[in-house]
Amino acid sequence: MKLYELTIVEAHALLKQKKISSEELTRSVLERINALDDKIGAFITVADEIALAMARQADSMIAQGMETPLTGIPIAIKDLICTQGLRTTCASRILENFIPPYDAFVIKQLKKAGAVIVGKTNMDEFAMGSSTENSGIQITHNPWDFNCIPGGSSGGSAAAVAADMCFGALGSDTGGSVRQPASHCGVVGLKPTYGRVSRFGLVAYGSSLDQIGPITKNAADCALLMNGIAGYDPQDSTSSPTPIPDDYSVISGEGLTGVKLGIPREYQATEGIDASVSQAIRKAIGVLETLGAQCVDISLPLTRHAVSAYYVIAPCEASSNLARYDGVKYGFRDTNQTGLAEMQRSTRSLGFGDEVQRRIILGTYALSAGYYDAYYKKASQVRTLVIEDFKKAFEKCDVIIAPVAPTPACPIGLMTHDPLQMYLGDIFTLSANLAGIPGMSTPCGFSDKGMPIGLQILSNHFNETAIFKVAHNFQQATDFHLKKPQLDID
Repeated sequence: MKLYELTIVEAHALLKQKKISSEELTRSVLERINALDDKIGAFITVADEIALAMARQADSMIAQGMETPLTGIPIAIKDLICTQGLRTTCASRILENFIPPYDAFVIKQLKKAGAVIVGKTNMDEFAMGSSTENSGIQITHNPWDFNCIPGGSSGGSAAAVAADMCFGALGSDTGGSVRQPASHCGVVGLKPTYGRVSRFGLVAYGSSLDQIGPITKNAADCALLMNGIAGYDPQDSTSSPTPIPDDYSVISGEGLTGVKLGIPREYQATEGIDASVSQAIRKAIGVLETLGAQCVDISLPLTRHAVSAYYVIAPCEASSNLARYDGVKYGFRDTNQTGLAEMQRSTRSLGFGDEVQRRIILGTYALSAGYYDAYYKKASQVRTLVIEDFKKAFEKCDVIIAPVAPTPACPIGLMTHDPLQMYLGDIFTLSANLAGIPGMSTPCGFSDKGMPIGLQILSNHFNETAIFKVAHNFQQATDFHLKKPQLDID
């Protein structure tokens, strides 16, 4: 086995035993990126020198017996998480040369743990999209089929993990943007409870929806990376002081006897769901039942309204958050304009891509005088009802089982001219963001064309432990997470 093929758990064991060094591990990943990324396009910025310097520091920590489970482990970062001294573009022309003067909370946590940052990954511009085709920098290709999307908006992070170009990655999930690309790329992706991971230093899209989450090769690695980034942060007013359990020790315990799986009847009746997805989910539920879990019929009646509510709330918050990009304080500025209003108008027209402009316009309209009550207020009321739906459901079950996406990864270009179809691709994921509950995608099968399919596991607020337990036991009984895309250099 090549070094870059190791999991975080395996690499940590070898590092601790001093059988390998972090510098060797990091060089293997950087060589992998150099060999593959011109075909995949997962990275916007590769931080070779920074990564090797961090690897040497990690080796020093290990030599002194100060290692943590993440010490010396190469990690990739979605390019909307601020990294001091390392370019952060949000895959947008308007921030193409922005270098943050500070680190996000999660980056501070990773540095404290001794992790190695190998680069910044591609994404849909300002996280607005479900395919990573809306990047203002480049298109990312799915490692399983270069003609297909990797999902979005954290497509670069998911593709990098799937292609062994890092051991884990951070993404952000506003409506499914960690779980959906994880599903399309055959890796594990977790959206934590809102407030479990600080958003300080995360460039905002929808502030009440955004959550940073880990993408890894398996559930055990995901628990380790989650433990490394979670925690209370006084710099984030929405950060929760709820204690963090040692999730990794929990998931290595007993099976699923007594665990109740909620099966939403609405998700089974959704139009447009691919037959291969339905079949993979049914088989996955069967596996969980053989492990001792019990299925419970539940109802989430507001599911059919969730997409409408989300695509009012998210653009409204985006309209407010992106107003700061005006060409005055930082970022791109159209210097051909002399008047302030003309400069701001031209800067935003040239600096933002079509999808970002579309959502800003939608949000500004919905927040305007005369329309606020009809749109934003009504959507917020629906959101409250969605939260109540989940509360009632979790009175009957421990976790909820659902698809991640209605279809496997589609060909590049299929949805670029049909934004509505792209929005409907989030139908199974965005309810969790509206409710603030945690959710994970774990590989559970493949389509007829060999593309990965993900199983979504949802739990109640701050109960990520239940998700890790179910996912880990499922992975112990199956080998879907062990499958790798066949790449030319393998």
